[in-house]
Amino acid sequence: MKRSVLAVFAVVMALALAASAGSISGKVSGVSGESVVYVDTIAGKTFPAPTEHPVIDQKGLLFQPHINVVLVGTTVDFLNSDKVAHNVFWPSLMQGGKKLPGKNLGTWPTGEKRSFKFDQPGVAALLCNVHPEMAGYIVVVPTPYYAKTDKSGDYKIENVPDGQYNVVAWHEGAKNSTKAVTVAGDTKADLTVSK
Repeated sequence: MKRSVLAVFAVVMALALAASAGSISGKVSGVSGESVVYVDTIAGKTFPAPTEHPVIDQKGLLFQPHINVVLVGTTVDFLNSDKVAHNVFWPSLMQGGKKLPGKNLGTWPTGEKRSFKFDQPGVAALLCNVHPEMAGYIVVVPTPYYAKTDKSGDYKIENVPDGQYNVVAWHEGAKNSTKAVTVAGDTKADLTVSK
């Protein structure tokens, strides 16, 4: 009996080591404010979308949060908490250098929400045709390995399986920066983006 328990323990430990995961951390420089950093597409891998819907609120004539990051396949709920009608649309979904068709969810009153499933990676620049000064972003990423930087550009992506990846940094109004990294435990990757 004792040997069986030890054998099972040894197998579990071997599997745990084989499936080890680390982190990617670093700094995004060249710009100020929040950026998004994510592991780009992994050949042959797809990931289930979360069942929970993130909420982007229209409050104080702002999209809150201003930048939201979601995994491909995620349904986002757009809520109107202002005392005026709001609209949500994005003229296109920017995917690399390509422009994919956008979407207009219409206009709705206080307290109501509309939902949309983002089934392709890219960046949607959110606008409101009732209030043209409003703007926000949804960055739709192909893997669940992503993070938003803090205002000084520091980030950390947890639980990344060991392996070789391309890490991408996105920043509002800047060109993406990509860097090849090899994750083996805790890995550093600093990126520089430019306008």
